[in-house]
Amino acid sequence: MLAGSLLLLASAVASSGAVELKVNRDVLQRTLKQQLFSGPNGRYYLKGTAQTPCYIYADDAQLSFTEDRVVVVIKAHAKMGKAWGNSCLGISLNTTPEVSLAPFGEGETIGFRDARLDKIVDQKELNFFLTPFLSHQLPSSMKLNAADLLRKALADSTATTGFKVSLQKLVVHSMHLLGDDLVVDVDGDITVK
Repeated sequence: MLAGSLLLLASAVASSGAVELKVNRDVLQRTLKQQLFSGPNGRYYLKGTAQTPCYIYADDAQLSFTEDRVVVVIKAHAKMGKAWGNSCLGISLNTTPEVSLAPFGEGETIGFRDARLDKIVDQKELNFFLTPFLSHQLPSSMKLNAADLLRKALADSTATTGFKVSLQKLVVHSMHLLGDDLVVDVDGDITVK
Protein backbone atom coordinates (compact mmCIF):
# COMPACT_ATOMS: atom_id res chain seq x y z
CA MET A 1 0.00 0.00 0.00
CA LEU A 2 2.74 2.47 1.01
CA ALA A 3 4.84 1.48 -2.02
CA GLY A 4 1.91 2.14 -4.35
CA SER A 5 1.20 5.48 -2.67
CA LEU A 6 4.82 6.57 -2.93
CA LEU A 7 5.04 5.55 -6.59
CA LEU A 8 1.78 7.34 -7.33
CA LEU A 9 3.07 10.45 -5.52
CA ALA A 10 6.39 10.23 -7.35
CA SER A 11 4.73 9.89 -10.76
CA ALA A 12 2.34 12.77 -10.02
CA VAL A 13 5.21 15.02 -8.97
CA ALA A 14 7.40 13.93 -11.86
CA SER A 15 4.68 14.62 -14.43
CA SER A 16 3.24 17.86 -13.08
CA GLY A 17 5.57 19.14 -10.37
CA ALA A 18 2.58 20.09 -8.17
CA VAL A 19 1.23 18.14 -5.24
CA GLU A 20 -0.85 18.71 -2.09
CA LEU A 21 0.74 17.96 1.25
CA LYS A 22 -1.68 17.55 4.17
CA VAL A 23 -0.35 18.30 7.65
CA ASN A 24 -2.69 17.21 10.41
CA ARG A 25 -3.45 19.55 13.31
CA ASP A 26 -1.93 17.01 15.72
CA VAL A 27 1.44 17.34 13.93
CA LEU A 28 1.41 21.10 14.50
CA GLN A 29 0.46 20.63 18.14
CA ARG A 30 3.25 18.07 18.70
CA THR A 31 5.72 20.40 16.97
CA LEU A 32 4.73 23.29 19.22
CA LYS A 33 5.06 21.15 22.34
CA GLN A 34 8.45 19.77 21.25
CA GLN A 35 9.89 23.16 20.32
CA LEU A 36 8.42 25.40 23.01
CA PHE A 37 6.79 23.43 25.83
CA SER A 38 9.62 20.96 26.33
CA GLY A 39 10.61 22.13 29.81
CA PRO A 40 9.84 20.36 33.08
CA ASN A 41 6.19 19.26 33.18
CA GLY A 42 5.64 20.69 29.68
CA ARG A 43 5.98 24.26 30.90
CA TYR A 44 7.47 27.34 29.28
CA TYR A 45 8.58 29.89 31.88
CA LEU A 46 8.15 33.51 30.87
CA LYS A 47 9.48 34.70 34.23
CA GLY A 48 11.13 32.77 37.02
CA THR A 49 11.63 29.01 37.17
CA ALA A 50 10.13 25.97 38.87
CA GLN A 51 12.40 26.76 41.85
CA THR A 52 11.48 30.44 42.33
CA PRO A 53 8.52 31.45 44.50
CA CYS A 54 7.29 34.06 41.98
CA TYR A 55 6.85 32.97 38.35
CA ILE A 56 4.82 33.11 35.17
CA TYR A 57 4.56 30.06 32.96
CA ALA A 58 2.44 28.72 30.13
CA ASP A 59 1.52 25.11 29.43
CA ASP A 60 -1.08 22.84 27.85
CA ALA A 61 -1.21 24.48 24.41
CA GLN A 62 -4.25 23.34 22.43
CA LEU A 63 -4.59 24.00 18.69
CA SER A 64 -7.74 24.21 16.62
CA PHE A 65 -8.62 25.55 13.20
CA THR A 66 -11.24 28.26 12.76
CA GLU A 67 -12.02 29.53 9.27
CA ASP A 68 -8.61 30.44 7.81
CA ARG A 69 -6.69 30.74 11.10
CA VAL A 70 -4.90 28.46 13.54
CA VAL A 71 -6.12 29.14 17.09
CA VAL A 72 -3.83 28.38 20.03
CA VAL A 73 -5.21 28.40 23.57
CA ILE A 74 -2.72 28.08 26.41
CA LYS A 75 -3.03 27.93 30.14
CA ALA A 76 -1.10 30.69 31.88
CA HIS A 77 -0.24 30.48 35.56
CA ALA A 78 1.31 33.29 37.58
CA LYS A 79 2.36 34.06 41.09
CA MET A 80 3.22 37.73 40.89
CA GLY A 81 4.57 39.86 43.70
CA LYS A 82 7.60 39.93 45.94
CA ALA A 83 9.56 36.85 46.94
CA TRP A 84 9.68 36.35 50.71
CA GLY A 85 11.74 33.29 51.47
CA ASN A 86 10.05 30.39 49.72
CA SER A 87 6.76 32.28 49.31
CA CYS A 88 5.50 34.84 46.84
CA LEU A 89 3.63 37.70 48.48
CA GLY A 90 1.19 38.97 45.91
CA ILE A 91 -1.47 37.52 43.65
CA SER A 92 -1.98 34.19 41.92
CA LEU A 93 -3.59 34.08 38.49
CA ASN A 94 -4.70 31.27 36.23
CA THR A 95 -6.05 32.21 32.82
CA THR A 96 -6.43 30.86 29.28
CA PRO A 97 -5.25 33.44 26.73
CA GLU A 98 -5.88 32.76 23.06
CA VAL A 99 -4.00 33.77 19.93
CA SER A 100 -4.87 33.11 16.29
CA LEU A 101 -2.36 32.87 13.47
CA ALA A 102 -2.46 32.86 9.69
CA PRO A 103 -0.45 30.11 7.96
CA PHE A 104 2.00 31.05 5.22
CA GLY A 105 4.70 29.34 3.22
CA GLU A 106 8.17 30.44 2.28
CA GLY A 107 10.58 28.21 0.38
CA GLU A 108 10.45 24.81 2.11
CA THR A 109 8.97 26.20 5.32
CA ILE A 110 5.43 26.21 6.68
CA GLY A 111 5.14 29.17 9.03
CA PHE A 112 2.65 31.39 10.81
CA ARG A 113 2.22 35.16 10.98
CA ASP A 114 -0.32 37.89 11.69
CA ALA A 115 -0.73 36.89 15.34
CA ARG A 116 -3.96 38.25 16.79
CA LEU A 117 -4.51 38.24 20.52
CA ASP A 118 -8.12 37.05 20.56
CA LYS A 119 -8.41 36.60 24.31
CA ILE A 120 -6.12 38.16 26.88
CA VAL A 121 -6.44 38.95 30.58
CA ASP A 122 -7.16 42.24 32.32
CA GLN A 123 -3.95 42.23 34.36
CA LYS A 124 -1.52 44.71 32.76
CA GLU A 125 1.48 43.15 34.50
CA LEU A 126 0.65 39.68 33.18
CA ASN A 127 -0.09 40.99 29.69
CA PHE A 128 3.36 42.60 29.67
CA PHE A 129 4.81 39.06 29.59
CA LEU A 130 2.07 37.24 27.67
CA THR A 131 1.74 39.62 24.72
CA PRO A 132 5.28 39.18 23.29
CA PHE A 133 5.14 35.45 24.02
CA LEU A 134 1.84 34.95 22.20
CA SER A 135 2.54 37.25 19.27
CA HIS A 136 6.23 36.44 18.62
CA GLN A 137 7.65 33.43 20.46
CA LEU A 138 4.71 31.09 19.92
CA PRO A 139 4.36 31.62 16.12
CA SER A 140 8.10 31.28 15.53
CA SER A 141 8.11 27.97 17.43
CA MET A 142 5.50 26.41 15.15
CA LYS A 143 7.59 26.53 11.95
CA LEU A 144 7.93 23.28 10.05
CA ASN A 145 10.31 22.48 7.24
CA ALA A 146 8.03 20.52 4.88
CA ALA A 147 10.96 19.21 2.84
CA ASP A 148 12.64 17.78 5.95
CA LEU A 149 9.36 16.11 6.95
CA LEU A 150 9.08 14.41 3.55
CA ARG A 151 12.76 13.46 3.46
CA LYS A 152 12.42 11.76 6.85
CA ALA A 153 9.29 9.93 5.68
CA LEU A 154 11.10 8.71 2.54
CA ALA A 155 14.37 7.84 4.31
CA ASP A 156 13.67 4.11 4.61
CA SER A 157 11.81 3.77 1.31
CA THR A 158 14.35 1.27 0.00
CA ALA A 159 13.71 -1.11 2.89
CA THR A 160 9.93 -0.77 2.74
CA THR A 161 9.36 -0.59 -1.04
CA GLY A 162 12.52 -1.87 -2.70
CA PHE A 163 12.93 1.52 -4.41
CA LYS A 164 15.00 4.46 -3.31
CA VAL A 165 12.60 7.40 -3.29
CA SER A 166 14.14 10.78 -2.53
CA LEU A 167 13.00 14.37 -2.50
CA GLN A 168 15.28 16.68 -4.46
CA LYS A 169 13.43 19.98 -4.16
CA LEU A 170 10.28 21.33 -2.54
CA VAL A 171 8.73 24.80 -2.80
CA VAL A 172 5.67 25.80 -0.76
CA HIS A 173 3.27 27.98 -2.76
CA SER A 174 0.10 28.33 -0.72
CA MET A 175 -1.91 26.71 2.01
CA HIS A 176 -5.38 26.59 3.45
CA LEU A 177 -7.18 24.90 6.32
CA LEU A 178 -9.56 22.07 5.59
CA GLY A 179 -11.14 20.15 8.46
CA ASP A 180 -8.31 19.01 10.75
CA ASP A 181 -5.65 19.44 8.05
CA LEU A 182 -3.41 22.22 6.86
CA VAL A 183 -3.37 21.62 3.10
CA VAL A 184 -0.14 22.84 1.55
CA ASP A 185 0.24 23.29 -2.22
CA VAL A 186 3.84 22.55 -3.20
CA ASP A 187 5.99 22.01 -6.25
CA GLY A 188 8.71 19.44 -5.92
CA ASP A 189 11.08 17.03 -7.56
CA ILE A 190 11.08 13.41 -6.41
CA THR A 191 13.30 10.72 -7.87
CA VAL A 192 12.75 6.97 -7.76
CA LYS A 193 15.70 4.61 -8.32
